[in-house]
Amino acid sequence: MIYSQYSISLYAMQTFIAETPMDIRNAQLFLHLASSLNFARTSEQMYVSPSTLSRVIQRMEEELNVELFQRDNRSVRLTLAGQKVQTFVKSYLEQWHQLQIALSETSASLSGEIRLFCTVTASFSHLPAILDKFRLVCPLAEIKLITGDASAALEKVKQDEADIALAVYPEHFPLNMAFRSIAKVPLQLIAPVIPCKTNDLLNQSPIPWEQVPFILPEHGPVRSRFELWRKPRIAEPKVVAKVEGHEAMVSMVALGTGVALVPAIVAQQSPARDRVRYLTQGDEFAPFDLGLCTLSKRLHEPLLRAFWQVASELI
Repeated sequence: MIYSQYSISLYAMQTFIAETPMDIRNAQLFLHLASSLNFARTSEQMYVSPSTLSRVIQRMEEELNVELFQRDNRSVRLTLAGQKVQTFVKSYLEQWHQLQIALSETSASLSGEIRLFCTVTASFSHLPAILDKFRLVCPLAEIKLITGDASAALEKVKQDEADIALAVYPEHFPLNMAFRSIAKVPLQLIAPVIPCKTNDLLNQSPIPWEQVPFILPEHGPVRSRFELWRKPRIAEPKVVAKVEGHEAMVSMVALGTGVALVPAIVAQQSPARDRVRYLTQGDEFAPFDLGLCTLSKRLHEPLLRAFWQVASELI
């Protein structure tokens, strides 16, 4: 089959939607892949096998008689035709979503699914109180909980991989998103309890901070707070590990690997909490503003609005 990047038209895409089995799920798979440009990542995050994902894309290309992605051993890129299909599918899914909203508003009880993203710690420190109340208000609603690194929260919502996220209010908050604060979270600099080289350094006076090993996140709000703290004290910190997830940072500190800055609630809830100690009282760092975030344009949706209102009432 000969593909053309330029022959696709609105009529062709409409015909494809009407006459082929491109269901909502396939449209979502295509849109996620068009954003990630990574077959393995889309397969993992959308819970499909790589072979199934490849068949979906191949079927779309065959039906539309265009090449949607240029693939080689190193990269995946959208073709010009793929970009047009991406624009169309975004509109298609948005219209479907609005239809679901209109139909749900005629129901006596709200139902449907909310994809909720948060850290493992937040899932049992702040989320239960919200979910307990929400279940009473919307007993037919389903919650799909996704856990991961706090630094990924806003991106999960922006990429439509989550409807709502528990996130820390960042220094630069996107204009197209809404935020509802639910708690202030202090930060603590923690160190191991066990005898180790890290404690040998910390026991010196003054502390030779440039020699102290640090465990840091790759990026995110904790990394930003650490940079503000260390600049007047440390010219170049000795970074021995970069970790995704605050929970894992506490574990590494407990093993004597180094020192880390973490949200206090993470250290307090950690199974390793008795094996770490606090180097600061928490007042040296501005606390995090933890809250719910979602796209502003979605706050009118009945189910999301109900969840948002429940969280607001618990503050």
